[in-house]
Amino acid sequence: MTTTGLLRDKVLVLTGIGPGMGRRLALDAAREGAKVVLGARSRERLDELVREIKTAGGQALGLSTDVRDAAQCTQLAKAAVDAYGRIDGLTNAAYIFADPCLADHADLSKWQQTMDVVCFGALRMAQAVLPIMQAQGGGSIVNVSSMVTRRPPPERGDYTIAKSALNGVTRQLAQEVGASGVRVNTVSIGWMWGPEVQRLFGEMAASLGKSEQQLLDDTVARIPIGRIPTEEDCVGPVLFLLSDYSRGVHGAHIDVNGGETLGAF
Repeated sequence: MTTTGLLRDKVLVLTGIGPGMGRRLALDAAREGAKVVLGARSRERLDELVREIKTAGGQALGLSTDVRDAAQCTQLAKAAVDAYGRIDGLTNAAYIFADPCLADHADLSKWQQTMDVVCFGALRMAQAVLPIMQAQGGGSIVNVSSMVTRRPPPERGDYTIAKSALNGVTRQLAQEVGASGVRVNTVSIGWMWGPEVQRLFGEMAASLGKSEQQLLDDTVARIPIGRIPTEEDCVGPVLFLLSDYSRGVHGAHIDVNGGETLGAF
C-alpha cells in the first residue's frame, strides 16, 4: 500500500480487531499516520498486532475489551485519551455469530448475544467516545455493517438482524449528534477475499456438492466489477470516512461489494 499521510496525527479507536478486516484496518491506519488504540477480546492477538505496528514505525496500544461491558468500553476510550490526548475516530467492527439455524427454530437468547455485541456494543462504544469528541469539536464514527442486510443468507438471522439494527444506530446518531461536529457513517461489506472467505468457500462448496472454483465463478458472476473485493478494497472507504476528506459526509451508507447489491433494497 502506498501511504499518503491521510490520517497523520489522528487518534483512532478501533474495535473488533480480528484476523481479517480488523487487522488490515489497524495496519493501514497506522501506515497512514494514525495513532491506533485497539480493542478486542483476544489479548494475544492484540499484543501481536501492536508489536507489528510498532516494528513498522507506527504508534499503537491495545486493551482487552468486551464491548458487552460498558465499563470496558469507557476504559478503552480513557486509554486513548491518556496516551494520546484525544479521539478523532472510532470504528465499530466487533461481531459474533450464533450457531446457524432457521428463524422459526431459533433460540432467541443466543440471538440476543449477537445483538448485544454487534448493535449495542457499537452504541456503548459511541457513548464512550462521544463526550470526548464533542468536547474537542468533532470526530468520526464508522460502523462496519454487512451486505447481509440487503441479501439475507439462510440460517444467519442473528447476524442479519443485528447488522440491520447497527444501520439504525448510524442513522439515529447521525440525526442527533451532527450539530456537535461528530460525523457518523456506515460502510457495508460484501464478500471480502482473504483466508476466512477462502475457508468458507471450501465449506460451502462441500455442502453444495460443487468445486470451490465453480462456487467462486458463480459468485463472481453476480459481481459487476468481475471480482471479489480484497481486504484493502474494503478498508479504503473506512479510512476515507475517518479522514478529513470526508468532512461533508454524514449519515451515509457506503456499499463495498463490487456492485453485487445493485437493485437490492
